[in-house]
Amino acid sequence: MYPGLQARIRPQQPAFIMAQSGETVTYAELERRSSRLAHFLRANGLGRLDHYSIFMENNARYIECCSAGERSGLYYTCINSYLMPDEVAYILENSESKILITSMAKRDAALRAMAQCPRIEWCLVVDGPGDGGRAVNLDAVAGAFPDMPIADEFLGIAMLYSSGTTGRPKGILRPLPENPPAQALPIFDFVSDVWRFREGMTYLSPAPLYHAAPLLGVALTIGSPIAARSGAYCSVSCMCSTRTCSRFPRARPALCGSRRRARSSISTTRSRPTRRDHKTAR
Repeated sequence: MYPGLQARIRPQQPAFIMAQSGETVTYAELERRSSRLAHFLRANGLGRLDHYSIFMENNARYIECCSAGERSGLYYTCINSYLMPDEVAYILENSESKILITSMAKRDAALRAMAQCPRIEWCLVVDGPGDGGRAVNLDAVAGAFPDMPIADEFLGIAMLYSSGTTGRPKGILRPLPENPPAQALPIFDFVSDVWRFREGMTYLSPAPLYHAAPLLGVALTIGSPIAARSGAYCSVSCMCSTRTCSRFPRARPALCGSRRRARSSISTTRSRPTRRDHKTAR
């Protein structure tokens, strides 16, 4: 979801459009928002390979919250928005997250989870007020930072959790090299080819972004390896908060050309991804 190249060559091109509201966010605006949040994360002690979490429904702020981590060398976890506070708290503690980002729709559950997690320094609410303590409005704190890229940009990546059907949920921790954010992992080039991402493509994302495939589809569309190689563009035509979308009945997802799976050896499963794991993953 790194918009760097697209923000430079076509800043007014929509990066994504929300289905229900029609709200449009351009590549330039996504670049500014994610840069400000990246500065905030750095200023609050999150260095490369550190961790934060996102707990909210699909909304117009979700992508920037992921993009900030992808340009800062951070791991970020998109938490299932239907989990209960105790379940959210477990993931926050297990992932060693330092910051939690949420919405008004999930604010109460997020604050109850945060109460069990002393490691969480801030809870950022994207569309509403805080609580006068560690919970604050995202724009109120990030708005004071520059909208230019941070000086030490590195590639970051999502660390998502299993559903927990065989015990507690487990985080999938991929090794993260010291790449610049425009240089994606080889697996993303592979998936982009298999899913037939192409120049000028429009992508419909009707599924929740805490799931791996929808998150990857949006990430590849906005920060597509195709775009990085050729300057071509793709855009997310609409991102829905429900499973169906009547606003764009003809919009279609990218076609999948193969059912081959990427090699599982590129990732490892950790029940507790400690700092030692992070160092090993380098």
